Amino acid sequence: MIRFSHTYKSYTGDIHALKDISLSIEKGEFVFLTGPSGAGKTTLFKLISAYEQCTSGSVEVAGYDLNRIKFNQIPYFRRRLGVVYQDFRLLKQRTVFENVALPLEVRGDRYSYIERRVKDVLDQVSLSFKLDSFPEQLSGGEQQRVAIARALVHQPGVLIADEPTGNLDLGLSRDIMDLLERVNAQGTTVFVATHDMELVRNSKRRVVDLKNGSLVRSL
Repeated sequence: MIRFSHTYKSYTGDIHALKDISLSIEKGEFVFLTGPSGAGKTTLFKLISAYEQCTSGSVEVAGYDLNRIKFNQIPYFRRRLGVVYQDFRLLKQRTVFENVALPLEVRGDRYSYIERRVKDVLDQVSLSFKLDSFPEQLSGGEQQRVAIARALVHQPGVLIADEPTGNLDLGLSRDIMDLLERVNAQGTTVFVATHDMELVRNSKRRVVDLKNGSLVRSL
């Protein structure tokens, strides 16, 4: 499902954001990505989502060779992914329903399907009663659940989440992790970057640890 083989990502000069990463994540796995700030976690996720390409080596995700992917294929590739960010990235002028519906609108789905699917996924995240609300009317935990619903609405095979609990208190963080566990139980591959080692220890899931751009642990 996700494959890195001797992957390097370098920027101007001799700055190596990632160094010789070899990593495989299989379909249906739930994996944590840990490491200090600047370790390369965000760069790794940018490679997975084709926002950047590696300098050398290879990256394969959901059957796509991201070194060889054509520009016009990238939108279709990204339909195989769901992405959740720490800062939610909800559109303030759109309701909860409209935020979650956006990926399906971009895909050109019929409204009847969009309406049914959005209501289904909002029910999964326990926010059906908020579908007409705007983001500023929601708590932080509710906004993150909307962001997760938006990432899941097009039924991706892979969900990547970059610090999804970073702005939340302990109780809300556990709620979000419980939600991601349920998503994974339905067959979605889940890859979560986090600084919260308490959540990692409690989950007993596989851990990939980066330090200074290098893979130092994959258990």
